[in-house]
Amino acid sequence: MTRRLNLGSRLSPARGWRTFRNLLYATPLYGLTLVGRTPGAVRGSPPNPWPGDVTAAQALIEGAFIHGGRRMSLDDEPWAGATAGQSGGQAVAAALHGFAWLNDLATLGSPEAAQRGHALTASWLKTHGRWSADAWRAHILGERLANWLVHGKFLERAGGEDFHGEVLRSAARQARHLGRVAASARRDFSLFLAIKGLVYGGVCLPGFENGLDAGLRLLNREIEHQILPDGGHIQRNPSLQLAVLSHLVDIRACLEAARVEVPVDLQGAIDRMAPMLRSFRHGDGRLALFNDGNEGDEGFIDMVLAQAGAKGRPISSAPHTGFQRLATGRTLILMDTGAPLAAGDDRVHAGTLSFEMSVGKDRLVINCGAEADAEAEWHEALRATAAHSALVVDDTNSIELPDASGPGAPPSVVLCNRREADGNIWIESSHDGYVGRFGLTHGRHLYLSVDGGDLRGLDTLTGEAGRAFAVRFHLHPEVRASMVQDGEAVLIRMPRGGGWRFLCAGGILALEESVYRGRAGEARRCQQIVISGPLSGEGAVIKWRFTRIEA
Repeated sequence: MTRRLNLGSRLSPARGWRTFRNLLYATPLYGLTLVGRTPGAVRGSPPNPWPGDVTAAQALIEGAFIHGGRRMSLDDEPWAGATAGQSGGQAVAAALHGFAWLNDLATLGSPEAAQRGHALTASWLKTHGRWSADAWRAHILGERLANWLVHGKFLERAGGEDFHGEVLRSAARQARHLGRVAASARRDFSLFLAIKGLVYGGVCLPGFENGLDAGLRLLNREIEHQILPDGGHIQRNPSLQLAVLSHLVDIRACLEAARVEVPVDLQGAIDRMAPMLRSFRHGDGRLALFNDGNEGDEGFIDMVLAQAGAKGRPISSAPHTGFQRLATGRTLILMDTGAPLAAGDDRVHAGTLSFEMSVGKDRLVINCGAEADAEAEWHEALRATAAHSALVVDDTNSIELPDASGPGAPPSVVLCNRREADGNIWIESSHDGYVGRFGLTHGRHLYLSVDGGDLRGLDTLTGEAGRAFAVRFHLHPEVRASMVQDGEAVLIRMPRGGGWRFLCAGGILALEESVYRGRAGEARRCQQIVISGPLSGEGAVIKWRFTRIEA
């Protein structure tokens, strides 16, 4: 009894309220409050321009689920194991319960695909038709409701009218619950999924028209909160930039199909977000790797931008989101110059002032990537400063990362100044993430020449503490690097031909092993250039340079 009291006393008011609320939702009495009018039919299906993955659909037919590039077996009762703590973790459970895989089955379109969709949906209704903590979270519920409404005819194809009626009855119950909880859900990118469910339900489900008004009010609130003036999303993650933009495009298409006036704030957000998404693309058409993002699929990125219809060019300087884009000749530099929003976000990476570099369609300097499942062993390692092309002091992260024990603490000040002259670009930046622990301020200055063939960097540490520093430059797996000039330089060979020479001063130069996880479910070995040295109480000045070698 004493132990229970002690544990209870440590609950925050918010967590205590969530616990009480979940206990209430689980009662039969609350379930009765969700009973109401069952729609006899829907008012059309929301548009769906996105093609599914037929390989993933075939895997589902064969009893497997592909998520994050990994194939996992589903047993005879897949929903019994689809909880946050099983079946590959929270991310997999959310993907299963969200029913986005219906799009894969519908794209395949075979009788076997329709039967599999029916069987899985019927099994879900049996297992999770009543409220459950994992399956009925606002964003998962919203995504599921949207997918059911989009693919209602596909589900009816195998299950018949009676089954479709059962799906609609459950959809109405879920929509009522969503209308009660969406406004108090976590205010990050996932809330747009809850909003999407509200809007789709309000448009398509007779008797749930108030869901449309609630969804649009919430949409305007979150656009103001989450979409920054330069078009970036508040979580500063290129992959989430893509995801949120796709959801906003879907909501706009649903409203247009229903002949509902598109809110000015929604159109404005789409118009701002599309150029920012273009800013995050490397020459290969895929995305840069910052704050838990991965490369993504260039085809899908193209489709989202086409559906968005916004023609704005990539943004060179995004001061609100905190990124700089330097592009001259065939060389592109993307640099994180913003303060991380660490509080409560386990996607945040300690990559302040890190950068990536590509030449044409080839990536050269990279960050190591991300692991989508927060419970996987690679997740924490890839969030560390050492997994970024950045400076590290005493193998310590440049910010205190949030975890189960607390929200973390980001740098309070990150400064950036950009200058351009005659086509040359200078970036002067600094952060105070090491001030609290070491009394050190890190400065990073970059210069990129007008022809893109000369990138110069200056890293400084100002202060009197710390034992050692390391400046890391992770190289893409398709790049080959070797030490030359008796260890005084690094020769870099690019996959499509050509090369670069790396030189430095102010530390010891070395080549070390690294890992690249830029694509979901894929780990590749690569190399990293490391400049290291001691700190003796006088800070440090490290100069380095990438120079293109003319053929």
